[in-house]
Amino acid sequence: MKNLIIIAHPNTESFCYNGIMKTIRETLETNKEEVYLLDLYKENVTLEFGEDKVKEYKELITWSERIYFISPVWWFRTTPMLESFFDQIFTPGFAYKFKPITKVYGIPQPLLSDKKVRTYLTHGAPALPVLTLYLNSVKLRLVMGVYSFVFGWFKTKTRQFWSVPFVSHNERMIYLEKVKHEVQCDLKIK
Repeated sequence: MKNLIIIAHPNTESFCYNGIMKTIRETLETNKEEVYLLDLYKENVTLEFGEDKVKEYKELITWSERIYFISPVWWFRTTPMLESFFDQIFTPGFAYKFKPITKVYGIPQPLLSDKKVRTYLTHGAPALPVLTLYLNSVKLRLVMGVYSFVFGWFKTKTRQFWSVPFVSHNERMIYLEKVKHEVQCDLKIK
């Protein structure tokens, strides 16, 4: 299958980059899967993508059968580059359209519901306050505010890793085993 990995972290030494992205890529390539890596920070100097980039990125989304998004969480959102990607690539007519239900109301109809999507988010914060005090607003906004429009309800999977800067090397290895296992499940490998 055709796999698109979208990494949205400016630091190539980060856990997102050197851990999660590397694990996904190696697992896919080891199993002879077709892989394209889109490094948003490496390819773009500004948050405004040019017309050529928008066209290229839409073609990559269309080409892919599986998409893996990887981003740290900054200020309860994904990185600015990934947010810009969503804004400029997941546009009406390409990623979704509104289906009218009355004269003034419509519901979003996803146009990319054939894609398998996994998202990996890293947090500096521990799970407890984010899940309780903040009602996991990061995942809620991402899944309900972006993915439900574009990919459809219950069509995506999101994994969050907590306290990443503070956990031990062994804990990070456990995180990466989860990533590897999930990618293998996507490939139907046990």
